[in-house]
Amino acid sequence: MTPKRKISLLLAVTAALSGAALLLGQDIRDFITKNAGKPALAVVEFRGSGSQPQMAAFNSTLFSDLENSGLFELRPRSSYPLDNPQRPEDLRPADNNQGFALADWAGAPVNASHLVFGYTAAQNGVLAVYGYLDETRPSNPQAAQLLGQRYVGTLDDAGAIRAAHQYAADIISKFGGSGSLLGSRIYFVSDRSGSSEIWAMDWDGTNQTQLTTLKSTSIMPAISPDGSRIAFTTFAKGTPGIMIVDTETKRVVPFYNQQASMNATPGFTPDGKQIFYSSTASGTAQIYAAQVNGQDFRRISHREAIEVEPKINPKNPSMMLFVAGPGHQQIYQMSTEGIGVERVTNGEGEASNPAWHPDGQHLAFSWTSGIAKGDFNVFVMDIGSRQYVQLTHGEGRNENPTWGPDGRHLVFASTRTGKSQIYTMLADGSQVKQLTTQGVNRFPVWGVK
Repeated sequence: MTPKRKISLLLAVTAALSGAALLLGQDIRDFITKNAGKPALAVVEFRGSGSQPQMAAFNSTLFSDLENSGLFELRPRSSYPLDNPQRPEDLRPADNNQGFALADWAGAPVNASHLVFGYTAAQNGVLAVYGYLDETRPSNPQAAQLLGQRYVGTLDDAGAIRAAHQYAADIISKFGGSGSLLGSRIYFVSDRSGSSEIWAMDWDGTNQTQLTTLKSTSIMPAISPDGSRIAFTTFAKGTPGIMIVDTETKRVVPFYNQQASMNATPGFTPDGKQIFYSSTASGTAQIYAAQVNGQDFRRISHREAIEVEPKINPKNPSMMLFVAGPGHQQIYQMSTEGIGVERVTNGEGEASNPAWHPDGQHLAFSWTSGIAKGDFNVFVMDIGSRQYVQLTHGEGRNENPTWGPDGRHLVFASTRTGKSQIYTMLADGSQVKQLTTQGVNRFPVWGVK
């Protein structure tokens, strides 16, 4: 295949993958703003025994994790009392606004509903962190504690950061935070090494690592539910085919590609035992299903339109979303047996990249409708009511949204800085954070580690 033909085919495949009023009914508004009336946290800076330079890393990580969770309102430290408790025994029933009574934190100017405090120490060559979470309303300190836990780590920044992540995750779980970003990874495509390869990074953008060295073009990765395998479309053998790689060993896992000019856009079932994908084995690209090794493949859809990007509902494995024509690409749903095809988006513009929320009731997707028509933006929709909200506005091309395991964050690709990079944001479109800077980075997916 000539380079020109290869580029043309790649553009055709990615095109197939990839002003209207916002229909903000009460259901979708409740979902997007479900954290209204957030708990107000006062997060006291931890102090260590002796000289512990890693305290700066611990404190900044703890504050950042709680702030970025989307669950809390963090009270400004400028409003805190002069003195701060470190141990539960520091707390008193009353303290004349000196900082050692819970009432000092509940009232003005702090107005916190909960107090996060504790201390660290170097013990037997390890960093020991004692973290507490108290309600500020009870007058009796003994009745106020919600969390008291010891965490350990190495005596360096890495150990302090790890302990802060664990402590923050425990606090989040106390407030019903479903899932945690701790330990999760984001997989994406980057050309920084000279070719479009699969890369991985931690949920916060650290530890960016190259997984494949195919020296070809790879696109559209999908991660297995347990995070052990990543499937993607690659041109490594000329025509687009599916490849699977073990995320720990980086070794290629056997997958049989049926005879076709294109096998692409794979997606795992919730149990990880099957893969749904698009194939031109019958002529026009249609949805197929196979065992996770590519065997026992079978055709699912039988339409005259091009169909790609099958995504199986995590709560109802008999239902899928996919992207198809005729005409401009739209998002459709049908059963995993190919029955009951129904268009989900309204037919305006071009819609692509559907991604199920962990609850199986909402989806994120890219659409050229809405404000600033013509560029793809990220939307969230309630699948039952078809109510939707636009999350990105007028900042380049925003595509390939995928939910984090906590159901509160999204990762997506955007050209807002000129070339495509990977970003995260909360489900209401706030707290946008850029994770990549080197090369061109696209097609992010979020999985467990």
